[in-house]
This record gives sequence, structure tokens and C-alpha cells, in this order.
Amino acid sequence: MKMKLAVIAHDGKKADMVAFLNRHYEFMHSANIEIIATGTTGKHAQDAGLKVERLLSGPLGGDAQIAAQLAEHKVQMVLFFRDPLGKHPHEPDVQMLMRVCDVHNVPLATNPASAELMLKGLEKQMQT
Repeated sequence: MKMKLAVIAHDGKKADMVAFLNRHYEFMHSANIEIIATGTTGKHAQDAGLKVERLLSGPLGGDAQIAAQLAEHKVQMVLFFRDPLGKHPHEPDVQMLMRVCDVHNVPLATNPASAELMLKGLEKQMQT
């Protein structure tokens, strides 16, 4: 079964996202998980040697592109490392993306700790 994971990170969290993806890349690759990302987050991941499909930058519509794929059941999980202390002019887009996750019951992790638990749960589920 092919699974699609969307990754997004605010500017102050992009390094955390790339580190997280690097730590778990072998599992995601072996589990046949396809990764899509908003533009700048995807560029950081690609620069680190990771294979990701890049969409538009979040403020330019990338969040909306991911939300559309969520609504069409093309994305099964979202990792969105948010910076709760920063100001984000596209906050309405962020809220919309999170609402679409809730409407369609798609797992959403907003920090590395919750993302770790989600991937561990996925790994355990795949073993059974």
C-alpha cells in the first residue's frame, strides 16, 4: 500500500524537519511512503539529499495544495512543524489546513515529539 505524507515547517523549524526526515528516511523509504512538501521545506529536504515532491511555498498556496490533496484522500498523514513563537502572515492558510485534517480525520503532528509517536504507531501497525 502506497502512503503519502505531507511535510511543512515554519522557517524556524525547517532544520528540525530535515533532521526528523533524515532520522526516519530509511523506514519511510522501506514502507513505500511518498513525501510531498511545501516549496521551501521541500527545497531544504532536497538539499539534504532527500527525495520529496515540492509544491508551492506555503504563503504562495502550498498549504492549500496540500489541503486539496487531503480533501481528495490523496494524503494520509501530515507533519507540520509549527513555530508557535513566530508571526506568520499566512496563518489563515495554516488554520485551514489544520481544519481540513480534522474534517477528514487525517493524523496531524505539529512538533517532533508527536511526529515520532505517529511514525512509531505507523511502524507498529505495518508489522501486524
